[in-house]
Amino acid sequence: MLKQVEERLSHHQPRIVGTQLPEAAVLIPITDSPEPELVFTRRATHMSTHSGEVAFPGGKRDPSDKDLIDTALRESYEEVGLPMEKVRVIGQTGSVVSRFGLEVTPIIGIIDANTPLKANMDELDRIFKVPVRYFLDESHITFNHWKLKDQDYMMPSFYYQDYLIWGLTAVMLVEFLNITLDADIALDAPQFHSHYLRQRA
Repeated sequence: MLKQVEERLSHHQPRIVGTQLPEAAVLIPITDSPEPELVFTRRATHMSTHSGEVAFPGGKRDPSDKDLIDTALRESYEEVGLPMEKVRVIGQTGSVVSRFGLEVTPIIGIIDANTPLKANMDELDRIFKVPVRYFLDESHITFNHWKLKDQDYMMPSFYYQDYLIWGLTAVMLVEFLNITLDADIALDAPQFHSHYLRQRA
């Protein structure tokens, strides 16, 4: 599986939104194991934004970051204690726009399955892993109706144990699965429509 993921990303030309919005990046960490898993976090309930939401580790670009890969790796170290040198970056998928007006770029990285992770309790209350294959089972996907500016969308989401993976995290996850593993999951999200990007620009 990891070999296919890496091969697909090496030939993928990621979408550039180019909105002139503030930039952010997340790391989509995949474990290098016989049954690869994706690492997620859950935001602490006391956070002013994204409270209680499932997310990939990441955040806003800092002026000191040389690029968005630097942003994703720095934020991952700050949030989950993942050492930058323990991540093998293998590519990225297209940038998307968050409802908070950030242009977010997903960076894909492989990590050792035994790398110890520790949640920064100032920001998170949980770190958890989900087998990649779980998301490839269509019975685990739910589509929810979402309306924005008189436009209707069907947004994907996943329940895993007591976690709900939805919103921008689900959008980035599904695009990753479609590009690398031929998941063929419908992705009619506002982030891919030009009128949404014009409103946000």
